[in-house]
Amino acid sequence: MAELAPLLLSAFILGLLGGGHCLGMCGGLMGALTLAIPPEQRTRRFRLLLAYNLGRILSYGLAGLLIGLVGWAVANSPAATLLRVIAALLLIAMGLYLAGWWSGLTHIEALGRGLWRHIQPIAQKLLPVSSLPRALLLGALWGWLPCGLVYSTLLWSASQGTSTDSALLMLAFGVGTWPVLLATGLAAERLIALLRKRGVRMAGGALVILFGLWSLPGPHQAWLMGHGSHSSANSEPVHSH
Repeated sequence: MAELAPLLLSAFILGLLGGGHCLGMCGGLMGALTLAIPPEQRTRRFRLLLAYNLGRILSYGLAGLLIGLVGWAVANSPAATLLRVIAALLLIAMGLYLAGWWSGLTHIEALGRGLWRHIQPIAQKLLPVSSLPRALLLGALWGWLPCGLVYSTLLWSASQGTSTDSALLMLAFGVGTWPVLLATGLAAERLIALLRKRGVRMAGGALVILFGLWSLPGPHQAWLMGHGSHSSANSEPVHSH
């Protein structure tokens, strides 16, 4: 689990700072969820937003679980190293996107447009949202909306070799997107403004890029592993006889 911790942190940062991109995708839906509810019924609005976002995050976890099975099959084949390289490059690309230095990830969104054409009519039938189950189901369907950031994170999660780890990474990513979308539904402009600050986005993007460089297969990983082993060996107590 300790080895997975930096990857979970990367996934969370991707979701947290990528929330601005999510606003373009889901901002209109968040308005549709809340406009029909009178301002004095804030508790009901909050419950619907929680249910919607829970459904969306669970759909990310399910997608991670499914693609993790494919990643597990590849991880046990000669293509395993290639998958790790692609995953690390995707992580670097996502860091560049978050920092605002490159936006090529948006081209990946074309991959899911065919699927979304079949899902969208079902999602539209759930509007206006009048109950928690409808909000939960709508969120679960909206989680499959074509999004370059989600798809890139999904492909990256597939490189972990197990479906469980892939699902955990996607859940961490989903939890990271929660604050921005929840704040949007509740009109919490201060949090949104903070996460959109250039310095915050650049720092988060740089951190994700570092994780990507660290996860690239190469001699640097052998050095780090050897350095860690050497340090632990030196820290062992010496027993006198």
